[in-house]
Amino acid sequence: MIIKLLELIPPNTKIDFFGHRFYAMLASIIILGGSTLMLTTKGLNFGIDFVGGTIIEIKTEVTPDLPHLREVLKELHLGDISIQEFGAADNLMIRMPQQEVQPGAAEADVQRGAIEKVQAALNKEFDNKVDYRRTEFVGPQVGKELKRAGIFAVLIAMGGIMAYIWFRFNWQYGVGAMLALLHDVVGILGLFSLTQMHFDLSTLAAILLVAGYSINETVIIFDRVRETLRKYKKMPMTEIINFSINSTLPRTLMTSGSTLLALLALYMFGGEVIRSFVSALFFGILIGTHSSYFVSTPSLYYLKLRPDPEKPGTAVAEEPA
Repeated sequence: MIIKLLELIPPNTKIDFFGHRFYAMLASIIILGGSTLMLTTKGLNFGIDFVGGTIIEIKTEVTPDLPHLREVLKELHLGDISIQEFGAADNLMIRMPQQEVQPGAAEADVQRGAIEKVQAALNKEFDNKVDYRRTEFVGPQVGKELKRAGIFAVLIAMGGIMAYIWFRFNWQYGVGAMLALLHDVVGILGLFSLTQMHFDLSTLAAILLVAGYSINETVIIFDRVRETLRKYKKMPMTEIINFSINSTLPRTLMTSGSTLLALLALYMFGGEVIRSFVSALFFGILIGTHSSYFVSTPSLYYLKLRPDPEKPGTAVAEEPA
């Protein structure tokens, strides 16, 4: 009785996932098309990690007047300085671009001088009642190296995953897994381009985590597909896909649901520091589950995983036990 109450999905559920593939494909086309459009028009709002510059996090005793503070810092002529609230109204994050270094001048001295100018202006504005919680500087060369290393990390991870799937299963599985990974990565990049959230190293780490999470879901379904193919020789490929997804549906609901609840708590109470990281993971798990169900697995049908094509009236479906 207790076990039945805990069953979120009935054991004999038969949802026609393959039959709804065209609606899912339309959603995927919208996601990929919109993401591509955003990336080509707006691009990504790269953080200090990738473009270089200085970030200063402060806490003030009084609620600051942001428009007035922006004018004060603008008068310093240090470039386009951005100010944003960081969790609370009295917590501010100030981003200052990389300063130009004149010939003969030391870069460290130039950047240090710019930071001191900003701090002097802030101290004057708030009567020296400013708590400097963080001051970080990243040079442009370091930013370029991190960007290049990040791209290589994503490409190597996706290539390694595809090789693993190809080796463990057949080439059709490897292609399906790669399509799902590309779908997930482009979708997450599109989200960050649309919202203009800062894209930094933590976001890149989230993309790699989503790739691993998504491929884990895909491998579980692929295992069930392979097992069902061997067990039911005459079952049509469409029914094999539906049976495999339905049989893994309770696990997906439990694992993805519990993970999303934890991420929701982190998003609400974790603060601004990890918000972009959590957002990437939250959206990535949703889109990763979608790609496992409606991109990688249905692709096995179109890639002719089962050599004999299905013809109406020639194949008799065997009912799974």
